Amino acid sequence: MAEGLRERKKRQTRQYISDVATGLFLERGFDAVTVAEIAEAADVSVNTVYNYFPAKEDLFLDRSAGVTDRLARWVRGRREGESAAVAVLRELREEAEAVSPRIGLMPGYAAFMKVIEEAPALRSRLWAIAQEVQANLEQVLRAETGAADGDELPHLVAGQIGWVHGTVMAVIGREMVKGREPDEVSREVLVLLDDMEDLLSERVLNYAVRAAG
Repeated sequence: MAEGLRERKKRQTRQYISDVATGLFLERGFDAVTVAEIAEAADVSVNTVYNYFPAKEDLFLDRSAGVTDRLARWVRGRREGESAAVAVLRELREEAEAVSPRIGLMPGYAAFMKVIEEAPALRSRLWAIAQEVQANLEQVLRAETGAADGDELPHLVAGQIGWVHGTVMAVIGREMVKGREPDEVSREVLVLLDDMEDLLSERVLNYAVRAAG
């Protein structure tokens, strides 16, 4: 359905406030900038900021909604004959090969990560996002396999897949903060993914295989 004028204006206002806030955070650091200063710079009221962003952390991590569903989405979209873990490994390889900004392989990511490293509130929010990513993945694994409520295997497999994703993201963040080139880091991530796949058990690699047809 086509986006209405009202919805488009709301989306544009939200994006503008987020962009203004991000610029201030990158310039001065997360803790040094107040919501009142963001509102003034964006020429809106403080209440308007909070209407769009319930917490200050949301202004910087405003695209977290797409991240929390990432692994679950990849598993739901896995190909015939492909397991949950193999699907995630394939998606991560494709992102790395494309030097995709969606996994942090982009100029300017070092400055973004530096803001997070210096702000305990943002680090806490990232931890919470990671927990949500894993919970969503476990829920999908349970639904896709018909696992009983007391079955711990979906939780364990989600943990293994989450480890792969979390390790890749942490390594990319660490290396990009060093000021390295995205394409160079992407090549190392591809090697890392091969090593991690070798460490996963056959039980994990063959869990939740999508049947043909």
